[in-house]
Amino acid sequence: MAKATRKQALGRGLSALLKETAEVNSASDKNADKVVGSIIEIDLKLIEVNPFQPRTYFDEEALNELAASIKELGVIQPITVRKLSEDKFQLVSGERRFRASKLIGNDTIPAYIRIANDQEMLEMALVENIQRKNLDPIEVALSYQRLIDEIKLTQEQLSVRVGKKRSTVTNYLRLLKLDPIIQTGMRDGFISMGHGRALINIESEKDQIDVYEKILRDKLSVRQTEDLVRVLKSGVTKKPEAKKNALPSEISSSLKNFTDFFSAKIDVSVNNKGKGKISIPFDSIEDFNRIKKLLK
Repeated sequence: MAKATRKQALGRGLSALLKETAEVNSASDKNADKVVGSIIEIDLKLIEVNPFQPRTYFDEEALNELAASIKELGVIQPITVRKLSEDKFQLVSGERRFRASKLIGNDTIPAYIRIANDQEMLEMALVENIQRKNLDPIEVALSYQRLIDEIKLTQEQLSVRVGKKRSTVTNYLRLLKLDPIIQTGMRDGFISMGHGRALINIESEKDQIDVYEKILRDKLSVRQTEDLVRVLKSGVTKKPEAKKNALPSEISSSLKNFTDFFSAKIDVSVNNKGKGKISIPFDSIEDFNRIKKLLK
């Protein structure tokens, strides 16, 4: 049920969200200028969550840890809100702190107040989340894609806005081309972004899934995955080495004598009929002449 809700939330466009919050625009509040730019304690009951929040999953254990910290030390960093009409506020950023404060029964929370329209709300929420270190690669990629689609940014403009190289932005966006099963595996931490980047190079979705399952089954590293993908794309598979017949005991026991005599590693092979050959390696013409003298 939770997964279905999360998937639905990720798919909601800006236009749908704007319809739900058409009356919300703090810039139109005639009293907004009296509190904008201030940090004040706000009643938690007067704050509503951000409908543009790109983060749809909050780790319960991490939230409890944050709640325990707030109970002990208080809210160290204020949340950011925009003022709505009358005595209503809407979260811009800091939903984890907001949720954790409610969890321990706090009545108020320190908040920085600013003016923002709906488009600015979405952009700030997306960029603020992207800057966090604990987002999984697919969440980052989805946030980048929403900024491109709904704020109408180019990849170049987006890279400047989020403070990342354009190549980094491109690498994240390419992850969205992976099969949904693989994207889920990355979100759940079964594979890394490095694995995902290697899998992108496989055009066939079936082959992607096959390699993905092999990664999980054999616990392949990113380097091993890259090598596997390279072999798959080249269409060349390694032929298994022919298994050598075991040497008869009377031959194997004599190999050391040959090696000592020629001062070289002698190779002996025998087929099923008992026929075989002896190979004597040499490193140079001088070495060849040395062996020839020994044979004389």
